[in-house]
Amino acid sequence: MTFQTRINAPRSSSAVLIAGGAGFIGSHLCDALLQHGNTVICVDNLFTGTTDNIRPLLNHPNFRFIEHDVRDPLDVDEDVSRIYSLACPASPRHYQKDPIGTMKTCVMGTLNILELALKKGARVLQASTSEVYGDPEIHPQPESYLGNVNPIGPRACYDEGKRAAETLMFDYHRMYGVEIKIARIFNTYGPRMLENDGRVVSNFIVQALRGDPITIYGRGTQTRSFCFIEDLVRGLQLLMESHASVTGPCNLGNPHEVTIEAIAREVLSYTHSDPRSASEALPKDDPKRRKPVIKTAERALGWRPRVPLKEGLQATIAYFALRIATDAPALVPAIATRKTGRMARGRLTIADQR
Repeated sequence: MTFQTRINAPRSSSAVLIAGGAGFIGSHLCDALLQHGNTVICVDNLFTGTTDNIRPLLNHPNFRFIEHDVRDPLDVDEDVSRIYSLACPASPRHYQKDPIGTMKTCVMGTLNILELALKKGARVLQASTSEVYGDPEIHPQPESYLGNVNPIGPRACYDEGKRAAETLMFDYHRMYGVEIKIARIFNTYGPRMLENDGRVVSNFIVQALRGDPITIYGRGTQTRSFCFIEDLVRGLQLLMESHASVTGPCNLGNPHEVTIEAIAREVLSYTHSDPRSASEALPKDDPKRRKPVIKTAERALGWRPRVPLKEGLQATIAYFALRIATDAPALVPAIATRKTGRMARGRLTIADQR
């Protein structure tokens, strides 16, 4: 399923820093950048990220892991030319556990990343989200749509936090000339997703493999557009290395729209599971429809998704099937205690394995 894409990344002695690099998306990005010959600094507080995702990289000569919370100021000794700002819990189950912490990560974390970018003269890419559109009144969603977000609802810590992060990015760009890129990421799936993070694909697959009823919220008629992780990582790299004038926001997602009910049927079919389901009420402010307009990505980056939903689901099912078959511990980390000002550099010790 691997597709080769030429990424015109600079070859220099400077490093690429990935905040949130031990998470689902971040760890795949670490892999890709190392394969392209970059030196990578992975920063993560292991709130939802896990060292399992980056364990194969720990002995790589061009990889370094720093355990750090971006809500605290961040500095590194190396020259840094690129910063990917991915540090934030992204599933409702996780970001609603500590909504104030989520908002602080979006705002204070982005400020600290931007200050580092300003100091290092680095280009910075902010991982924003389709959730900035809220429960949209315009469908599909172009980047020009300003959204329909409830600022006082249970999802606001993430939705409004990401909107504030975009504001900070553009203000640093206008006031200080920081080179910025903003990616609005739509639903992404693939290996290394957390098993019980409340997301549709991982929930359905794990329930099906374990023989449990599939949980469908609402009537299952709400829609999503699912992008495989390989496609998203390629899009992030292309956006980062695009011309300086391409700031975004840029939607990155798969415009193939499917209902939640249809995804459940596909997962049940590929796992050969009994077609049982359980219904629960739709969460408050949950978007009814989600589909990106990707003309900006097509025009400015030459990007569009390549991996068909069937192939992506089968690869993801294989990943979870292997974990369940080998009785591996669930990739659902305990909520980490905040480590104020603590920075763990270099290789992991046994105490770091969680």
